[in-house]
Amino acid sequence: MKLTDEEQRMLDGQYGKAVSMAMSILTKLGQIYGAEEMMPITQVHIDSTFFQLLGDAGLEFVARLVHCDTEFCVPTSLNPSARDIKRWQEFRVPPDFAEKSKRLEQAYLRMGANPTWTCAPYQNGMIPRFGQQIAWAESNAIAFVNSVIGARTARYGDFADICAAVTGRVPKFSLHIPQNRSGEILLRLQTSDLIDFGDDSIYPLIGYIAGSFAQERIPVIEGIPNTVSSDNLKALSAAAASSGAVDLFHILGVTPEASTYEDAFQGKEPTQIIDIGEEELLTARRNLSTVKEGKVDLVVIGCPHASFPEVKQLNQLLGGKKIARGVELWVQTNRVVYHWLKEAGLLESLSFSGVKVTTDTCNLNWPRNIWDNWGFRLLVTNSGKWAHYAPGLTGLQVIFGNIQKCVEAALKGEIREG
Repeated sequence: MKLTDEEQRMLDGQYGKAVSMAMSILTKLGQIYGAEEMMPITQVHIDSTFFQLLGDAGLEFVARLVHCDTEFCVPTSLNPSARDIKRWQEFRVPPDFAEKSKRLEQAYLRMGANPTWTCAPYQNGMIPRFGQQIAWAESNAIAFVNSVIGARTARYGDFADICAAVTGRVPKFSLHIPQNRSGEILLRLQTSDLIDFGDDSIYPLIGYIAGSFAQERIPVIEGIPNTVSSDNLKALSAAAASSGAVDLFHILGVTPEASTYEDAFQGKEPTQIIDIGEEELLTARRNLSTVKEGKVDLVVIGCPHASFPEVKQLNQLLGGKKIARGVELWVQTNRVVYHWLKEAGLLESLSFSGVKVTTDTCNLNWPRNIWDNWGFRLLVTNSGKWAHYAPGLTGLQVIFGNIQKCVEAALKGEIREG
């Protein structure tokens, strides 16, 4: 790779062992993908925050950086931790696991990271500009920031994200390059009476279908109204990045690089055209549920983290009613939204209904022994991402539905077919 004089000094160790190690990892990553040079970035979002995914080796890696007095050289935000930092005991997290998570959290803060602890930094975090070169990890965040905001990032996994924050550099490859951002396949939504864009669950279904067909290709979606909300696009991004490796999608007339058909495909023709109608949407809905009905133990809202409008809607649907005995209703969000909920008096209302609001974490990624401590069997969620991953990660049966269905299940303690 061609390195600038400054980058070569980083690699040669003139800025310390940590910077040299980080630059060495990034240059090898670039060589694997055929990058010819490095490029500067303006911010990083680190996904390497879940202790159970990194293990002791990951903790040792971060501890070594701290031992070398390493500081992040660009603004850096953090994905959720493996525990609710303030309420971990309430959620039955083992003390030894909480302690190792705490050590990982503190290491990042000592290196200068912002304690955002959210998987949706594009809503309450360091929101980049259109065209800005960044290095983000976390699959839904990558898809959203590339597609909806139009910033530029490749898919950075664990450790590479940390190295980018240490050096302020990444290889020049993948979606950092404009010509690599053109659409490849076209998904056409067929309008009908059954496709109700006022139903928020339609968007994770569209995303789930898009990811299934696209896999690693860039899909262009036609037929979504331009009234689609940020939360709808968040749900679509998360589902598309779960069923496929979608790092970028375009929605005609909605996302910034798809104002026209020609813009979305950069003057080329799609390699495949797929029509999506009622049958495909109903199939996706069925595929996101492992059972059709049953007694509900747990309802989860907020994967990715719920926004203030989403939690406000949940509170309105509850209408001051208490959830059924034996049912847990959990809302995952970030500490900024939590503060807004408190200031607006909504936390008190939610607590009265029996809702537990958790921050700084994602319970989808908790170790299996925590789920065993709860003894849940069936959960209901409005998250396509949660429904996709939960059976394998938690061992629970899952039913996917819109937020109205989630509230109904929490209040009744059961869900019926249909």
